[in-house]
Amino acid sequence: MSKEAKHMNYLVLENYIGGKFVPCGKHLDSFDPSTGEVYCKVPDSVPEEVDAAVKAAKDAFPDWSAKSPAERSQVLNKLADLIEARLEEFVQAESKDQGKTATFARNVDIPRSAYNFRFFASSVLHHLNDCSQMDHMGCLNYTIRCPVGVAGLISPWNLPLYLLTWKIAPAVATGNTVVAKPSEMTSVTAWMMCQLLEEAGFPPGVINIVFGTGPRAGDALVSHPDVPLISFTGSTATARLITERSAPYCKKLSLELGGKNPAIIFADADMEQCISTTVRSSFSNQGEICLCTSRVFVERSIYPEFLSRFVEAARQWKTGAPSDPANNNGALISKEHLEKVKGYVALALAEGAQVHCGEGVDKLTLPQRNAGGYFMLPTVISGVTDSSALMQEEIFGPVTCVTLFDKEEEVISRANGVRYGLSATVWSRDVGRVHRVARKLQAGLVWTNCWLVRDLNLPFGGMKSSGIGREGGKDSYHFFTEVKVIAIKH
Repeated sequence: MSKEAKHMNYLVLENYIGGKFVPCGKHLDSFDPSTGEVYCKVPDSVPEEVDAAVKAAKDAFPDWSAKSPAERSQVLNKLADLIEARLEEFVQAESKDQGKTATFARNVDIPRSAYNFRFFASSVLHHLNDCSQMDHMGCLNYTIRCPVGVAGLISPWNLPLYLLTWKIAPAVATGNTVVAKPSEMTSVTAWMMCQLLEEAGFPPGVINIVFGTGPRAGDALVSHPDVPLISFTGSTATARLITERSAPYCKKLSLELGGKNPAIIFADADMEQCISTTVRSSFSNQGEICLCTSRVFVERSIYPEFLSRFVEAARQWKTGAPSDPANNNGALISKEHLEKVKGYVALALAEGAQVHCGEGVDKLTLPQRNAGGYFMLPTVISGVTDSSALMQEEIFGPVTCVTLFDKEEEVISRANGVRYGLSATVWSRDVGRVHRVARKLQAGLVWTNCWLVRDLNLPFGGMKSSGIGREGGKDSYHFFTEVKVIAIKH
């Protein structure tokens, strides 16, 4: 097939600005991670296109913010209906674009994307304001919360529509308008969602999507003087740049960043449940979740048994074609990311650690069609020192390190000995110990005897270099609004 004929088969995306799809003059290649082939052309937007989107959002703000929460809620629920009605289309698109299995997209990504709109459509109706009476002065004080304006939203490539809607839903529910930039590597489902916005009832300009790179489109968004708040999920390094670029304008920032999440397994843990859950927490979505476990601390008396059984369970976690329902993992996001993750395994070997399964140990068999894809087997490593990059840096792939400990205070100190503080898991039947250890761990979320159990009403976010601010019911409501005190003299 000629290059011209191949080009005819590319999916070509367009920006969505002011309620219309707008062609872009320059495009980026987007790859199918399961084959390594270009299949999509994504707009490489320039600052002028970001500026047009901001203007459209700014123009739409007065009317949208004047609508009642109930009116906005109705539109959000309609969009959730439309996503659910096309669930399988979104599932297949997310799997192809990101590399994850269709099963994961079907069970996690797309249902949660729709639910994000339903959740905030409901929660925005149930917030209370404060009131203070000052009878001795004949005054009544009360608070109201007002939308801020144009919200700049930047979402990552690992859970594309899931995390984009986690930002869009609270922003528009509270009366803001939006300019969002998804990752240039995973833009398709955001573009598909734009096709539903008019039918859902969103007026032109309320939601604008501009595709492109961080250094070009992202930078133009975070430094735009008419965008008073930025919500970003991604790397700590990028967050530093966003902080610098937005600082001259004193913008509100919500930064959900990386993690180096420990699992602490005491000798009295339920071994069966602990192993199956820790395999899932280490390798789900190819290990490309900010909450994935990457450091496993095991009490010495059970360490040999745990390691043996954990390695065997990791080998049963199947990797292959994302369309095959028998597979647990699909492909990593890109060739560059695959090489980066493999580089950590090479470093482990150079440092004298032992690779028990996965990369370089077990054979990965793939269908011929997927031979050029970015696949990697779940990899378990032991014998790594706490100071190693494998124990200090976010790998963001199917690699986890297992080490032993002796004392409770020792393992708390070691678990806290990284710059991140997003999440942790603790495994023990001792209720007192569970509470004690959870309180001392420097993490925004601590799960005990489970993983990834989430109530969206509660705060989500990390400590230290894992972020600034929190997301969730009340926290998102507060971030996307400004509080105002009104005093009435009577």
